[in-house]
Amino acid sequence: MGRILRKKSTGRPKIKSAGNGMDLASGNGASIPAKNTSTVAAARQPLKTPVNYPGKQYVDASIQFLREVRVELRKVTWPSRKQTIGSTVVVIILVLMISIFLGAVDVGLSSLVNVVLH
Repeated sequence: MGRILRKKSTGRPKIKSAGNGMDLASGNGASIPAKNTSTVAAARQPLKTPVNYPGKQYVDASIQFLREVRVELRKVTWPSRKQTIGSTVVVIILVLMISIFLGAVDVGLSSLVNVVLH
């Protein structure tokens, strides 16, 4: 037995014609030729059964995610070499300053604890 194939919906509601050849869905007055469903179904080949295996939905979701990542990465404005070097130098200097400050506070508090305990 053959399968009955359905068309994908175009998003607009189907309105039957008034019988006068007017296409009420589009409003343009073009006539709609009658379709013989037996010849249309015979002309189509049967669909192949989709491949289903455990985890297929995860693989499909992962592939879709990677496609979206590629699209988003193309939208990124990448910094120039000069901007990257400048930002890196600023970060290194700030890390050194904060580490010296925290080291000094640690030495001060540990010496205060030693004085209190002895």
